[in-house]
Amino acid sequence: MLDVASVAKRARGENFPVASLAFPRELRPHIRALYAYARLVDILGDELEGGAEARLAALDDLEREVDAAYRGAATWPVLVELQPTIREFALPREPFLRLIEANRMDQLVAEYEAWEDVKHYCVHSADPCGRLVLGVLRRGDDAEAVALSDDVCTGLQLVNFLQDVPRDLALGRVYLPAEDRRHFGVTDLDRPNEPLRRLLEFEAGRAAGLLASGEPLGRRLGGRTGRAVTAFARGGLAALDALERARFDVFSRRPKPSRARLARTAIGALVP
Repeated sequence: MLDVASVAKRARGENFPVASLAFPRELRPHIRALYAYARLVDILGDELEGGAEARLAALDDLEREVDAAYRGAATWPVLVELQPTIREFALPREPFLRLIEANRMDQLVAEYEAWEDVKHYCVHSADPCGRLVLGVLRRGDDAEAVALSDDVCTGLQLVNFLQDVPRDLALGRVYLPAEDRRHFGVTDLDRPNEPLRRLLEFEAGRAAGLLASGEPLGRRLGGRTGRAVTAFARGGLAALDALERARFDVFSRRPKPSRARLARTAIGALVP
């Protein structure tokens, strides 16, 4: 059984350089609280023992904890830490619930037919993270910033799908659209092959187009916070570069940029 009390500590110890280095000091605890919540939802949806039934029950429990947090009565440590952030920034409940719904979808949906279906999943699994960050920046009512943020978050989610094909397959999930797989003649997802390489290259181009919204988003937000948000998108582009250098071989090891590359990317975003 998952030790919920350990999740916040685990999240703080993970590599999350953009939140810890790029955002203004006074916002970092709030960004980390949001990240810990997102990690908790994913852990319940991916790692909890007992299969889909146990995970769905745990996600239901989490939704009740979210409701309790809005009353100031949360008992799970991650939600207790999140309560001050919810209050201070008057964050809406919907993005928190969408993240839960994405993980419910993961228990029930094994694959998606079209890109629009995958994008709908990202509306629940990825876009809420950006909207919550905008809330902490007090820009949640900026419709243009929200649209740009949604693009960046969907792009980052797509990058993860490309990096994690073997892991997702082991979990019984395929996030590469079926219509794209048919177009490129992909029939085998569990080993390197040329049709799969061409498909991943195509999807990487799609991700890069979405991540391009990071630059105008950063300019719209302005200042240090804008540059911090830009660092998210640049980190995704660095991951795409790593995939390309590996010729989209996601089986030998998970292609990802080095910590040094990520540090240079963050610093580059922070320097005006």
